[in-house]
Order: sequence, then C-alpha cells, then structure tokens
Amino acid sequence: MTSPIQGPPVTAGGPAPEGRAMPTPVLRPAIAGVLAAAAGLAAAELCAALLRPESSPLIGIGASVIDATPTPVKEYAVRTFGTYDKPLLLASVAVVLTVAAVGLGILARRRLRPAQAGAAALGLLGAAAVASRPSATALDVVPSLLAAVVAAAVLGLLTSRLPRPEPAAEVQAGRRRFLTTATAVAGSSLVAGGLATMIRELTSGSAERSRAAIVLPPPVQPAGPRNATPGFYTPVADFYRVDTALTVPRIDAAQWRLRVHGMVDRPLTLDFDQLLARGLIERDITLNCVSNEVGGPYIGTTRWLGVPLAPLLRQAGIRPGADQVVARSVDGMTLGTPVETILDGRDAMLAVAMDGRPLPPENGFPVRMLTPGVYGYAGSCKWITEIELARFADFDTYWVRRGWARRAPVKTASRIDRPAPFAQVASGTVTVAGVAWAQGRGVRTVELQIDDGPWQQAEILPTSGTDTWVQWRYRWQASSGGHRLRVRATDDTGQTQPERRATPFPDGATGWHTLAVTVS
Repeated sequence: MTSPIQGPPVTAGGPAPEGRAMPTPVLRPAIAGVLAAAAGLAAAELCAALLRPESSPLIGIGASVIDATPTPVKEYAVRTFGTYDKPLLLASVAVVLTVAAVGLGILARRRLRPAQAGAAALGLLGAAAVASRPSATALDVVPSLLAAVVAAAVLGLLTSRLPRPEPAAEVQAGRRRFLTTATAVAGSSLVAGGLATMIRELTSGSAERSRAAIVLPPPVQPAGPRNATPGFYTPVADFYRVDTALTVPRIDAAQWRLRVHGMVDRPLTLDFDQLLARGLIERDITLNCVSNEVGGPYIGTTRWLGVPLAPLLRQAGIRPGADQVVARSVDGMTLGTPVETILDGRDAMLAVAMDGRPLPPENGFPVRMLTPGVYGYAGSCKWITEIELARFADFDTYWVRRGWARRAPVKTASRIDRPAPFAQVASGTVTVAGVAWAQGRGVRTVELQIDDGPWQQAEILPTSGTDTWVQWRYRWQASSGGHRLRVRATDDTGQTQPERRATPFPDGATGWHTLAVTVS
C-alpha cells in the first residue's frame, strides 16, 4: 500500500518533508546566545582596558556580589578557599551569565525582541553594578552600555542566520551561513579579548617598571639586627593576602597621590617622592587578619619600611572631636582606625617596602597604611590614596557597616606549628614549636599541655620588641600512642588567652589551639 504522504520518510537528522515544519534544534540558538554574550563582554573588556580596569562589568558585578554576601558566607569562603575565593567568584559569575545567555539564545529563536531586551538588560545590570562602586566615575558605565548594545545586536544577527525549515539545499546553506557568522563573531571576540589583555599587561608593565625604578632612601631610624632564628620572618612571597579587590590595582608610583583632609586645619597632598622625603623608619612588625581562625595562617612578620603617620597627622592639624582616621584605597575601600592608636607612640606608618624592597602589588604598592597591634581591617589600608579625619559617630567604614567591631585591638593568641596536626612522630624527644602574639603588650609566657596533664612552660626565643610574634619551643618526652597537644599564651599585662572558642566575627577569634598526634 502506498503511503498517503508523498516524499521520503522523516529520519533522525534527515531533512523534513517539504511543506512540514522541521523540529527546531536547541544547540544553535544556545550557541548564538553564548556568542552574543561573549561578544558584548569582550567589547566591554576592551573598552574598560582603554578607560580603567575598574569599569569592567564583570568586576563590577563581582564586587557587588561581595558587598551583598552575608558575613558568615564571606568568612566561610576565606576559610575554605583562601586566596582562590576571588577567581572562584569570577568563575561563578561567568557561569551564571553563560546560563542566562543560553536561555536568551533559545528565546530569541521564537521571540527576538524580548531576548534582545534581556541581553541589553544584562549590560545595564553591569552598568548599575559599576556605578555603585565607591570610586566610580561617570565614564565607568560606558563599557557596560557598550556590552548591552553589542550583545543585543549580535544576538539579532546570529538569530537571523539560524537555519529555517526550507528545502534541504537551503537548510544546508543556512547552516553554513550560521557557521560562518558564528565563527566571525567568535574570532572577533577573541581578538577584542586579546587586545584587552595586551592593554592591561602594558598598564601593569608600566606600574611594575615604576616599582623597579624606585630607589629607597636609607631609613633615618633603622631597625636593629635581623632576627636570626629560622622562621621568624615570613617570606614576602608567602605573606597572606585577604581583601575584597577582584583584580590587584596596578598603580604607577609617579601618578600616585595621597590626600589628607577632613577634620584638619591644613589639608595636605603628597606625591610619592614627597612622602619618601619625610624620612623613613624601619621596623619588624607582625600583621594579623581578623578572619584568622584559631591556629590559622593569616598572620605574618616582616621588616617594614615606611613614613611615620603621627607627625603627618599633626602637621595637618587634627581638630578637636576627630577620633577616627578613615583611610581610602584606590578602589574606594574604607578602613577606620582610632586616632589614639596613631598618636600613642606605636610605629603606625605609611609603609612603602617589605623586607627591603618596594611593596608587591598584592600587598599594597606603592603605599599602604600599617598600624601595629590593630587587625588589618581596621588599621592597614592597602593602595591608600586618602586619609580623612572624622568621627566614629558620623561615618561607618566598609567592614563596620557589615557588623565588624569599630575598634579592633589584636587579641593574645598562640599556635602550634610543629608537629603538624595528625602527624606521626617517633617516641623520645620531640620538639613542639610555634608562635604566640600579643602586639603592643608583649608575650610573658607560653604554656603547653599534653593530654590532660599539667601545663608546662615553653621556652620563648628572643625578639626585639612587642610588635612582633614570639617563637616558642618545648622539648617533649613523647611516649607511644595518641596524644592531644594544646597551647596558651599570657601577655605582659597578665591576661591569659581564653579557652572558649569564638569565631573571628566580630572582633577576632579566641580559643586554645589544639591538635592530635600519634607517637610510634
């Protein structure tokens, strides 16, 4: 019997019969959506590279996500991912944008105008995120607006090239047209992205050349001999980094300026050479992050070189009532430091070097603020460009608005570094060693407890002052079996660090560092 429908049967992947609708494939519309988003983002990144990196919509959205993230989630990210939290965030933003682009591409196959409006809306979302940044300028929205226009236009172009239900020969021609157009869009996006990368590398190279050209004058107040005990100084390459900057600011020292203003009688503006000309001091100082868990890694010691901050503030003339130093970074970050911690005789400084070399970009080049004895979020602004004298009652800085304490003195703490947690060691004499700190007060004693035995006093190795950690060690006669070690420190005021565990939020962690080892 002859089939009532003339023509070849429909087979998977074969041509549809003439006069019948061909099933709409999903893959090509999805590719169209992704390529449109990629083209918009590439155009935006190229434009941002020509204007300034902070105007990138991807960076703006990522920074806004950081601002909106609840503090416990931020703490979890820092604790779990460390310095990889920022690349992970950017990758997550890219994944979400890709999923949205796929959906818009599929929608465009049926309803082009709403899909183009959705693509443009993504660009406008980037513009809103960039405009919300503290250091935003009027031009910063341009890359995001360009992304909106390019993404919508490319989505329309690629959708018009999608194969339509036509005779077989025309279907094949439509596929070729789409492939040719998609290849051209992808190639153009890669070229634009490559150019953006090259421009950023040139900008970064200029900043690095300015760093390499710096000749640091000798300090007018040099530090004493370097501590010779291995492990006392943290290698600069290993110094911790915890901040909200998704991209490390690259600043040419010749273009850098510091503005001192607010509740002062004589506002000041200094360039880098004028800052160096004020005379440098050299100090060994331990820097702590408030996010450090008990026994955590976010602490380090190095030899810093910088300009004393107190004389600079006194020269500006601090007005009565000013009790807060608001430090602003080039990216708009604000940190608040009590004025009394700058003026009480400690070596608060505008640091320009670590371990005898200009600051690395990740650690604040060309200048960062450093306040011994205060957690970094409240006294150590990186990439600093402004100092404003203000009142705590009038202005809450970035972290204070998120619930962290206004005043953040470093708490007395200690850590076991050797042996490592769950290590297996041989019986006999085992050296247990670590560090303890109570900056500004000094460490009086460090004690170690083995299992539930009595507390044993550890040996504290010599150090030059109270602004650094101390190293300690204890020679333990270890017997076979599993053991628990824990440590506690007492500062020079007689206060012993509390046993009770507390999370870093809102003013620093507490508790005795405890670990288990096996002796064989």
